[in-house]
Amino acid sequence: MAVEARRLETVDDVFGIAAASRLMTDVMAPWVQDLGLLVEAIESGRPAGAPPDWQPGAVLRMPFAAKLCRDGGVVCPQALMALADTAMVLACAAAWSAYRPMSAVDQTMHFLRPVNFDVIADARIVRIGRSNCFGRVMLSSAADKRPVGMVSSAYAML
Repeated sequence: MAVEARRLETVDDVFGIAAASRLMTDVMAPWVQDLGLLVEAIESGRPAGAPPDWQPGAVLRMPFAAKLCRDGGVVCPQALMALADTAMVLACAAAWSAYRPMSAVDQTMHFLRPVNFDVIADARIVRIGRSNCFGRVMLSSAADKRPVGMVSSAYAML
């Protein structure tokens, strides 16, 4: 059975920041919305002059907040994983230029250092098929761009 992509609005030619922002409020769970994630960039089409290894993706920012921390002021791993997961959902939508219902079937995260600052998630699609999608997310400090985590993900289209 083929899954039809759902466009958020017919006026959108490509999936961009406006569509991604609507997706954040229309599809994401309220507790994910409570993370205060900000959509900084959506790359759904190959830009002019892009390198041969260019991949569609999404860039999100998770502002530092005490409510995301455990004792000691370090952002909890669950918040970082939710950031990565949300970034991958938007990256998948960018690759299709529309949202499709999906579910993570595998996610692996490597935590590289403690976080007590804003985090940037750069999600990229590695391979996309008709019924699944594979991607990677690099988490880095918004201030100094140093890596804080790496995530590999696989999603099944529902």
